[in-house]
Amino acid sequence: MDFELSPEHEAFRRVVREFAEAEIAPYAEEWDRTHTFPVDTVRKMGELGLFGLPFPEEYGGSDADFLTLCIAIEELARVDQSMAITLEAGVTLGINPIATYGTEAQKARWLPDLVTGRALAAFGLTEPDAGSDAGATRTRAELDGDEWVINGSKAFITNSGTELTSLVTITARTGPDEISAIVVPAGTPGFVVEPPYRKMGWHASDTHGLRFEDCRVPAENLLGARGEGFRQFLATLDDGRIAIAAMAVGVLQACLEESVAYAKARTAFGRPIGSYQAVAFKCADLETMTEAARWLTYRAAWLKDQGRPFKQAAAIAKLYATEAAVTATREATQIFGGYGFMDETPVARHYRDAKILEIGEGTSEIQRLVIARGLGLPVD
Repeated sequence: MDFELSPEHEAFRRVVREFAEAEIAPYAEEWDRTHTFPVDTVRKMGELGLFGLPFPEEYGGSDADFLTLCIAIEELARVDQSMAITLEAGVTLGINPIATYGTEAQKARWLPDLVTGRALAAFGLTEPDAGSDAGATRTRAELDGDEWVINGSKAFITNSGTELTSLVTITARTGPDEISAIVVPAGTPGFVVEPPYRKMGWHASDTHGLRFEDCRVPAENLLGARGEGFRQFLATLDDGRIAIAAMAVGVLQACLEESVAYAKARTAFGRPIGSYQAVAFKCADLETMTEAARWLTYRAAWLKDQGRPFKQAAAIAKLYATEAAVTATREATQIFGGYGFMDETPVARHYRDAKILEIGEGTSEIQRLVIARGLGLPVD
């Protein structure tokens, strides 16, 4: 049993941390305040190779393991969750379905631009009336000759309306008891991107509702086998849950570092506040939660990289790490006191951003359901 990361992993972490601190950290507060999606920075993430990490070299990727991707997401989230979710959703939800289930022609058409960050892909599963109950999908696609005609809507879709967005892969009912996955290129007539949401957090991330009004795409845009879309997307979410857990680890690390630094510098009653047990114990709890979340996440990524079953481990990591991150942001804000309530303080942004981690890519309740079923309990 070896708990040490390889020298290659540690060297890669340093590269991403240096990038995040130089290219993201100085601007994160402004992007958050102005709700700006920084296209040039996302392009730089692509130039660094972050979007291509787990994909084959033949398409411009790095053929790296999933743990490497988790480290990249963790380091971005340490300074800004908006850029971390842009990478996470772009890779695990956007590119992954095409790389996993696409035909050779589909891969050759879309992967080169996606894995190099010249373009972004989105993942359209959630609907206004189908969130955790994703099987309640109402969007429909009917085959008319050699085209799919799509009608319906999707909600809360990340990376769906940027100038870099090239496609969205959606689930749609293609028969009475049949859900399939279909790729819809950006700019297709009848594909309408709604105005951006007003969100509590992730202000520099791109999120829209989508509408499909007699939207026609070629029949060859079917992704994978007809009727297998729902199963494919559930498998995609297992990968995404590990990556969201990695985001939570980055948030935990940020809260820990910022809280310890503040506890050493801030004085009250003539002493650093970190000398009082009330604050010191909070910092100790942050350290404990960070380490526990990190190793649950890394273990889930390791299982995936080893080709071993990881569904249960992914749900456990996602559940613990995201709930710990929400707790950590609240405790860090408490340590900062009044300053923590000010938006220009990073912990305030972490606090607002963290809540969605317990919701996106499977709520905490869904993770508990997955874990309970994994224990053999007949829960429904």
